[in-house]
Amino acid sequence: MNKLTVRDIELRGERVLVRVDFNVPLDGVTITDTTRVRSALPTLRYILDSEPQAVILMSHLGRPKGERVKELSLAPVAPALSELLECDVTFAEDCLGPQAESAINDLPTGGVILLENTRFHPGETDNDPRFAAALAAHGDVFVNDAFGTAHRAHASNVGVSARLTAVAGLLLESEINYLATALEDPGRPFVAILGGAKVSGKIDVINALLSKVDKLLVGGGMANTFFAAQGRDMADSLVESEALELARSILDGAGAKLVLPVDQVIADGFTDDADQRQISATNNVPAGWQSLDIGPATVAAFAQALAGAKTIVWNGPMGVFELPSFAAGTFAVARALAEETANGATTIIGGGDSAAAIEQAGLAGQMSHISTGGGASLELLEGKALPGIESLSDR
Repeated sequence: MNKLTVRDIELRGERVLVRVDFNVPLDGVTITDTTRVRSALPTLRYILDSEPQAVILMSHLGRPKGERVKELSLAPVAPALSELLECDVTFAEDCLGPQAESAINDLPTGGVILLENTRFHPGETDNDPRFAAALAAHGDVFVNDAFGTAHRAHASNVGVSARLTAVAGLLLESEINYLATALEDPGRPFVAILGGAKVSGKIDVINALLSKVDKLLVGGGMANTFFAAQGRDMADSLVESEALELARSILDGAGAKLVLPVDQVIADGFTDDADQRQISATNNVPAGWQSLDIGPATVAAFAQALAGAKTIVWNGPMGVFELPSFAAGTFAVARALAEETANGATTIIGGGDSAAAIEQAGLAGQMSHISTGGGASLELLEGKALPGIESLSDR
C-alpha cells in the first residue's frame, strides 16, 4: 500500500469529500442488503472523530446512463446510514449545482450529507473534467473508499483525485492489502476457487492465478465449458462454444493444478422444482437436461484440496445458488472455507455472487475478508492496475 490513507492527512476543520459505494439492492424504497453501507462505517466514524467541518458523500446506484431515474435515487440510503452511523444524514437531491451547494452550506459543523446518484449525469462515467471539477469543489480533501468502482476511471474517483489531495479510506486500504498480499506473498499452500457462468470473462484471472497458486478449483457454469472441451456432451447445460479452444489450451497447460468437478447435479429444467439427479463427470448429460450444481463427491474432493491451505481466494458460485435446490454445492464450499479460516487460513471472498452466497449461508463473520467489489477484485487478481487506486496521492 504505497498510497496515502485517511490516517495520513489532517481532517480537522476540513470539508471531507468521500466516494463511498452505496450501490445497494433496493426493493422500492427498502434496502434489502445493507452490507455496503455497513462496510463504509469504519472510515466515516474515523473521519467524524477527527472533527471535520463537514462530510460530503458521493456514490452511484445502478446504471441510469446519465439520466435521472426515480427508482435509482440514493434517497432511501440516507435514513439507513443515519441509523447505522447514529447521527443525522442530510440528503441532497442533486450531486452538484445550487441544490447541492445550498444543502452543503446549510450543514452544521461536523454534519454529514449524501449527494444524489452521480450517474444521473453523463459526465460521471465519461470522467468529464468540468463535472469532476464541480464535484471536487465540494471538498477540501478527498477520501476514496469505493473499491467496487476502483476499476472504473470515472469523475467521482479519478477525476476528483486529480484536483484534491486524494487518499484511501480504511475499506479501500483493507481491500488492497488483502488482495495484493494474496498475490504477492501468499501463505502456502495457496488455493483459488473460481466459479460463475463463463470461462471467457475470467480467462485473464485464470492465467494469472495458474502461475501463482498451488491448486485452482473450478466449478459453476464455467466447468461445463471445460467438460465440453474434453469431449463430453453437456446437452442443455450452459456452454461457451466460442471458448472451447481456449478451454482446451488452459487444460493442456494447467496440468494437475486445475481441479474440475468429479460429479454434477443435473436437472430437466431451470426451475427450483425441476427433477434432478447426480451424475459422474465422466458421463454425458442426457438430452434435455443441464448441469446446475456440483455434486457431493466434488464437495468432498474440493474440501480435501482446501484442507491445510494457508491462503484461499474464492470468486464465483459453484452452481445456480439463487435456486435453493441447487445451492448445496456453493454453501458446502462456503462451510469448508469457514473451517479452514478457523484452522488459521486467510480466506478472501472476491465480491459479487460469492459474497452474496457467503451472506446467505450465514458465514460472513467466519471469513478473513469479503471484498465489496466483484469486478474490481477480479481485475486486481489479474494483476491489472486499477485507475481509482492509481490516481490516489502517493505516500
